[in-house]
Amino acid sequence: MVRIYIGSQNPTKINSVKEVFTEFEVDGVDVESKVSAQPFSDEETQEGAINRARECANMRKGVMGLGLEGGVMEIEDDLYLCNWGALVDEKENLYLASGARIPLPEEIKLELEKGRELGDVMDDYADKREVRRNEGAIGIFTNSMVERKDMFVHITQLLKGQYEFDRKFR
Repeated sequence: MVRIYIGSQNPTKINSVKEVFTEFEVDGVDVESKVSAQPFSDEETQEGAINRARECANMRKGVMGLGLEGGVMEIEDDLYLCNWGALVDEKENLYLASGARIPLPEEIKLELEKGRELGDVMDDYADKREVRRNEGAIGIFTNSMVERKDMFVHITQLLKGQYEFDRKFR
C-alpha cells in the first residue's frame, strides 16, 4: 500500500487527505513550512505547501508527500483567505492546487498587519478556541456553508485528480 505523509499534525488537514486518498496509508508528520507562521501572499502560501510536501516525500523512499498551507493575500486594499496544496509523488513529480478565496473583514486585516496569526485572531474574533482545527476562518465567514475541511478536501481532490491523470495518460 502506498503511503502519504502529510506535513501537519492538524486533524482537519489529516482527515481531509484521508477522505480523498482512501486507498492510501495516510500519516501526519511534523515538518517545517520554511515560510512565515502567517503567510502573507499567494506565493508564500504556495511555497509553504511545496516545502511541506517535499520534506514529507524526502522522509522515506517510495513515500508521497502532501502539504496544505493556509494564508492570506492582498488584492488592491482587500485581504483574502488563500489556501494551497502540493503533492510530491514517488517519482518526485510536483502537483499544485489552490482553493477558494473570500475577503476578510477590515478588523481581521488590521490584526494580521500587526503580526498576529489568523488562527489566533479568529479565536478572539469568534470567541472560540482552536478555530484553525475546526471550521476555520472560512467556516466563520461563510456561516459554516464551507468549512476548512471542505476547502482542504477540495484542494486534495484537485491534487489527486492531477496525479491520477498523469498515471493514466502520461
